Amino acid sequence: MNGRNAQERPDTRELAGAQEQRADASGRAGPRGAGAPAIAARTPLPLAAENGGMVPPKTNRSTPDTPNAPETPDAPKTPDAPDTPDTPKKVPAGAGRRAELLATAAEVFAELGYNATTVRTIADRAGMLAGSLYYHFDSKESMVDDVLSAFLDDLWTGYRRVEEAELAPRPTFEGLVAESFAQMERHRPAVVIYQKEARRLASQSEARFGYLTDSQQRFQQLWTRTLERGVADGSFRADLDIPLAYRFVRDTVWVAAVWFRPEGRKSAAQIAGQYTSMVLDGIAAPAPGHLRGP
Repeated sequence: MNGRNAQERPDTRELAGAQEQRADASGRAGPRGAGAPAIAARTPLPLAAENGGMVPPKTNRSTPDTPNAPETPDAPKTPDAPDTPDTPKKVPAGAGRRAELLATAAEVFAELGYNATTVRTIADRAGMLAGSLYYHFDSKESMVDDVLSAFLDDLWTGYRRVEEAELAPRPTFEGLVAESFAQMERHRPAVVIYQKEARRLASQSEARFGYLTDSQQRFQQLWTRTLERGVADGSFRADLDIPLAYRFVRDTVWVAAVWFRPEGRKSAAQIAGQYTSMVLDGIAAPAPGHLRGP
């Protein structure tokens, strides 16, 4: 009996193989049954038609794009960063705007006079509210102070260069005139303010504007010293009235700020050359046979 049962009972391995064949057939034939997850887990990925069916389908679009990653030549563009023109703006906040407001204030002071100018007038000219102007300056006194001190700092820096060159009296005179016109070209409104308002401002506030009086004294000493040297070495006339000559030079140089315009037909250097030629050589043509001085 046991032998007959052994013959009638199918081999378990054969049954397992038959079940697997039926499972594969059902998975290919139609809708998945309850065993679909197990079948799906065992089913290999279908092959795409690319390359003769030897490449798995593109289930993840990011993976095929990875070969293009090395193509990123944008990395070397980092040297372009210094080209950004905004980097120099890491200066004190509002410095550019402050300079613009000072230039506007200088024009208004030169045009209307210090006393007639109000903070509202400057603000209107700058296209802003008067209250906003106080964000940059505490008063119009501060503004005119900044305008004049910047001008005089530049002027005396240039005068020192001329003095330190230790030239003869005539080229020193010419250098001082040239420097005066150069600063007039750069600070024309400030020169006008200085001419009109220096004494009044110094008398109103010696503590704040005392440097204006000091500058006038230094200016007189410098020009007087140059004229005296020229008389002493024969460069200038022996009968020259030095105080009169100083006042003449001072007024004729700086009054030019009233009519001089940097955009005019002659540059500051050209006007300075014409001025020194007229002062030192005169405007009359030399008489026949008369030799002009050096």
